[in-house]
Amino acid sequence: MANIIIFGGHGRVALLLEPILAARGDTVTAVIRNASHAAEVAAAGAAPLVADIEQLDVDALAGLIEGHDAVVWSAGAGGGDPARTRAVDQEAAIRTMEAAARAGVQRYVMVSYFGASPDHGIDPGHPFFPYAKAKAAADEYLRASSLDWTVLGPSTLTFAEPSGRIDAEAGESAEVSRANVALTVAATLADERTIRRTIRFNDGDTPIAAALRA
Repeated sequence: MANIIIFGGHGRVALLLEPILAARGDTVTAVIRNASHAAEVAAAGAAPLVADIEQLDVDALAGLIEGHDAVVWSAGAGGGDPARTRAVDQEAAIRTMEAAARAGVQRYVMVSYFGASPDHGIDPGHPFFPYAKAKAAADEYLRASSLDWTVLGPSTLTFAEPSGRIDAEAGESAEVSRANVALTVAATLADERTIRRTIRFNDGDTPIAAALRA
């Protein structure tokens, strides 16, 4: 059993992840920006914590993280505004990494996306470019840190039912259900062999735990 804090606790993946963690006995804190989401998060099995991560500095974030065993970053600005995308997906994410280190919480799982890379190849004029740039910067900062990190790179997200099976060896992005992403985050937190690995995945035929071991 672990004490886990999730940033982006009202996101679609997080709301699927929280009951999985709670069912196996983990204690889950869900950081949310909007207090009106607290009841939904609580119903999913997590303790809601209202905080605006865009505004909090490293010390304040360390105060939130302190006492937990692991951090999951599943937050995002949602696109649309390049300045806010940078503020949340890059700058706030990096502050939580620094805060985790300051709080002595080593385990950090980043939910990124399949194509995230400094060589993402997105044209600067494309609306997706600010997000691609922000995620690449955050992922690279995490990989260079002293944390026990895992970067998860799911492909295009769907609302399909969970199969419990993924392909973590695919060379190209396809699709993966949000439910399988949630199951993969949970399995990653339980498997130390995923530490310091970047795992890109689609829906597939291999049971998630076995796919993560490969």
